[in-house]
Amino acid sequence: MNESYFLTNSLQRLFAIFLHLCVAVTNLIISMLCVSRVFPISAAASGLIISYLASFSLMVIGSSRALGQLEQLLSSVERICEYAFDIPQEAQYDSDDFNKTPDTWPSEGGVNFTDVNLRYREGLPLVLNGLSIDIKPGEKIGICGRTGAGKSTIINALYRISEPDNGSTITIDGIDIQKIALGELRSRLSIIPQESVLFKGTVRSNLDPFSEFDDDTLYDALVRSGCIQPGLINRVKQQQFGEDGAADAEVHVFHLDNIVEDNGANYSLGQRQMLALCRALLRNSKILILDEATSSVDYETDWKVQEVISKEFNHCTILCIAHRLKTIVRYDRILVMDRGKLAEFDTPINLFKLDGIFRSMCNKSGISEVDFA
Repeated sequence: MNESYFLTNSLQRLFAIFLHLCVAVTNLIISMLCVSRVFPISAAASGLIISYLASFSLMVIGSSRALGQLEQLLSSVERICEYAFDIPQEAQYDSDDFNKTPDTWPSEGGVNFTDVNLRYREGLPLVLNGLSIDIKPGEKIGICGRTGAGKSTIINALYRISEPDNGSTITIDGIDIQKIALGELRSRLSIIPQESVLFKGTVRSNLDPFSEFDDDTLYDALVRSGCIQPGLINRVKQQQFGEDGAADAEVHVFHLDNIVEDNGANYSLGQRQMLALCRALLRNSKILILDEATSSVDYETDWKVQEVISKEFNHCTILCIAHRLKTIVRYDRILVMDRGKLAEFDTPINLFKLDGIFRSMCNKSGISEVDFA
């Protein structure tokens, strides 16, 4: 930003130098013409011309500088107009033009991709190229592949962050998600991202921003997610804050009234991931998406998260983008992506014996056949 402002001010000063030089030359020429009596005008008229010429020169300099700044600042207006009118917009968040789904949808959690082609914008190559997979309800699917293989794009397609090309179909429990309003679709899916986002407020406002649950439900989710030990729950509920709202040293870090700083700066990365897991428990969706949820945490937190997922989400369909292959070696099936296409899709042990891409990734990670038992 400072480099841009420095360049702008430098250009303005350079422009002012040329303007002053042109004005000075103009004043000198007119003054010489008046003194030399080239035109038949009186001395009083010559003095009036020179005095007005000085003020007019200042007006020319000020006007030229103002017009230059106006042209520069109008680029901001141009950019806003481009964002508002020219950039393709998402579908309606909530509209009567879309089909209404039952309140219990998705009730089973089956996901089907049929010949899905997706690119991030016109003119770019396909990121998903003819992807067709059938995920049965309750299946645990691990998604892996090299960088740029299209793993995260599958999640973008499910959330309709990027729309697939015509002819592509994505259904959940037999309902085409492109015929559903975005708000309704996204509210029925749960996701634990790689880096969870916390907002400034309290633990309660981060878990339940729309005040949909009571305190007992929130505390129950904190216990189920492993944030609070079951034996401490009654003690945590009884902890109080001071009159000024400050927490005592003994107040539990996941107390509902505990302060959360902007972006969760007063919480560790592992604690933020546990809160994201608690959010997913509260949503109680049939489809859970893990976008490399444990790639940035230590192995102990990774083990805790995986244990909670296997216990609390055993009835859900899980799509897990894996950074550590050991977290998905015991999933039902593994989807291996390569350049936007389905390269391998089978049980982990079968893919390991196939001696393909998954086998080579396991060899690099030090995974042997014993880890699949």
